[in-house]
Amino acid sequence: MNKNASPRDFSLWSIAVPAFGPSLLFGIGEGAILPIIPLSARDMGSSLAGAALVVALIGIGSLVSNIPASLITAKFGERLGMVGAAVLSLIALLLCVFATGLLQFGVGIFLIGAASAVFNLARQSYLTEAVPPFLRARAMSTLGGVGRIGLFAGPFIGALVIHLVGLAGAYWVAVVAVAGAGALAWWLPDLVSSQGAPSAAPMPTVRSLMLAHRKVFLTVGIGVLLVSAVRSSRQVVVPLWADSLGLNPAVTSVIYGLSGAIDMLVFYPAGKVMDRKGRVWVAVPSMALMGISLLLMPLTTGALSLLLVALLIGFGNGIGSGLIMTLGADYSPRHGRAQFLGIWRFLSDIGGSSGPAILAGLTAVVTLSFGIAATGLLGLSAAAVLGYWVPRNKPVPR
Repeated sequence: MNKNASPRDFSLWSIAVPAFGPSLLFGIGEGAILPIIPLSARDMGSSLAGAALVVALIGIGSLVSNIPASLITAKFGERLGMVGAAVLSLIALLLCVFATGLLQFGVGIFLIGAASAVFNLARQSYLTEAVPPFLRARAMSTLGGVGRIGLFAGPFIGALVIHLVGLAGAYWVAVVAVAGAGALAWWLPDLVSSQGAPSAAPMPTVRSLMLAHRKVFLTVGIGVLLVSAVRSSRQVVVPLWADSLGLNPAVTSVIYGLSGAIDMLVFYPAGKVMDRKGRVWVAVPSMALMGISLLLMPLTTGALSLLLVALLIGFGNGIGSGLIMTLGADYSPRHGRAQFLGIWRFLSDIGGSSGPAILAGLTAVVTLSFGIAATGLLGLSAAAVLGYWVPRNKPVPR
């Protein structure tokens, strides 16, 4: 970015490849292996419960690595952070390919989650630093949307290679994609900050940032936690409710896929609304739509009614693409940004882990329909919390 240029002259197209290319490739790699992980675990002799635990190791690896990832990014910078995450992910993927037992395979999956935490935090900090505030929501929505496109395309690419070379083919697709992401991050120049030279003061500690910004974490941060809980639960409720209705797996897959397609189509317009009108104009409708959809789901009785509700869930989730990252960027201080975003992502991952657990617990104790409806109430609660706090804590950057 030219030092003499006005921030209003900035264009997202000028940083499209360095900002979004690695995220697309990383998403393709992750999408290629996610459906295959439980099958690989089963091939190694795991029980169904053990296979589910192995899948959960990705989320656990990400959760426990968010704070260390923030320290790594603060010390070595965003670009090197992404390169390091790609290298760690490559090592982890090769460990999965050549694993001779379930323990080695589980370690590889855990390390993939840890690498994902470093990569995601570095790319968010990278983009926050490079993009002027008036384009921030569009940048973050695009970042989230590009990642979703990768996750959507990954399984199809993986399926093609699996057909040719077997189950390990999905991991080799991920190896190629992640290597490409790392190469892009390595060879392209650092983005120049749109916000001036960084401060030379000593870097604040995680503890001091938590104390200094405790009001944000205890208000908007709680809303972010609820948003993540609802989002992670929505991935489970559609196939579970479809199964309870007696729909065959092919129909369930089509419904799930169409919901994901709607999710991917609306991310940029939503970011534009957030930039022009304010974050709350998307935050509240997104969670309200998801909450209402989940409350309606137990009332569906067949494929068509479930499809309509699933499309509404996809639309609600899609317009919220990049919302958590945008809010994190808005509230993050310039000095100590990486550590702040590490705490922010930690809150988000706690919500992401707790959502399916709450659903499973309520389903076991009461019924599936009750668990889905309770998740819908969490969505409405998230809309209320964000609607109350977002306009009051910090004005939307102009």
